Amino acid sequence: MLEQIAEKYYKQGYNCAESVLRAGNEYYQLGLDENAIHAFAGFGGGLHCGDVCGALTGAIGALSAKYVTSKAHDFPHMKAYTNRLIEEFEILAGARDCAVVKPLLYTVENKCLATVKVGAKALENVIQEFENA
Repeated sequence: MLEQIAEKYYKQGYNCAESVLRAGNEYYQLGLDENAIHAFAGFGGGLHCGDVCGALTGAIGALSAKYVTSKAHDFPHMKAYTNRLIEEFEILAGARDCAVVKPLLYTVENKCLATVKVGAKALENVIQEFENA
């Protein structure tokens, strides 16, 4: 389900980070306002330089919004949750850096849609894992 929501946003022209964050916000009812989502504009394209994939950073943003209620240091599981999400993303995408992921998943027809779906799937898998623990 989260993958379809992320796809909807990507097809509306949002970048990979924005699409996954918007999908997480909608699906998990995180209550993020437009300004919070705008803050992720610069994370697309691996920080616009091929670094950490925007779909992963958007997923981390949604994960943070879901579990952190004040600040990261007040949530003792933040490091473990983030590391688990990175691990899941790497399993599904083959890497975490845009410069490596893009050649694996990018197509001329769909651009980074497959990567966006992987980010959403990783987020959903990990949240489900934590909720069922």
